[in-house]
Amino acid sequence: MTALTPENNYLYRAVILVLEYKDQFVLILKTFHKILIILILQLFCIQQNTFAQDTLAVARPVKHKFKPETLKATMMAVSFPGLGQIYNRKYWKIPVVYAGFGALIYTAGFNSKNYNLYMKAYQDFTDGIKETDSYLKVISPSVDPKTYDPVKYPLTYNLSTASYYRDAMLRMVDYYKRYRDLSYIGIAGWYLISILDANVDASLFNYDISNNLDIAVAPMQFSLPGGFVGTGINVSMKVTF
Repeated sequence: MTALTPENNYLYRAVILVLEYKDQFVLILKTFHKILIILILQLFCIQQNTFAQDTLAVARPVKHKFKPETLKATMMAVSFPGLGQIYNRKYWKIPVVYAGFGALIYTAGFNSKNYNLYMKAYQDFTDGIKETDSYLKVISPSVDPKTYDPVKYPLTYNLSTASYYRDAMLRMVDYYKRYRDLSYIGIAGWYLISILDANVDASLFNYDISNNLDIAVAPMQFSLPGGFVGTGINVSMKVTF
């Protein structure tokens, strides 16, 4: 068995070597320690940056392009005039819709009022009762009632004058009745137009009009029988595929 001596003891040699190069070992350890700290900090910063980017990517709002639904726009326009235009975000059309309804409702009220006025006047003029004289409101005050009123003035009235005012009141009754009915039809028609407008707006909201679609309007001349020449307008559409 070999005796443990300083010459063959490796641990003793390692200790002696460390003591001889103590300063160099300390410097190497310090340098390694600094490098390790720098690497740890860099890894930490990279993780923080990645986490921040992920957070921003999740938090960023996604913008969706508005695309109205045709059925929804139509049903809203049916339920109440103007709602379809609001849903389609065509706010400038709302005053137009209500201006049309306002004008038509005013016209209907005006014609209805005058229709009732002349109808009452005609009935009072032909009923033979002295107390009912609403016709005096529609006949000019400058005309003497003695010339046309057969009820109050049977001895002085003129038959042709009385017939003239009776027929005139009946014509006014027909006139205001016709335009009152047309006003009601206009209200219904404007209501349908507002629905149709909302439907078409929703259908063509995202319609792309590019250079592939071209519409041209130009004057034109064409021959007529007998050697005559007529004028008109030519409308042409070109679609490029």
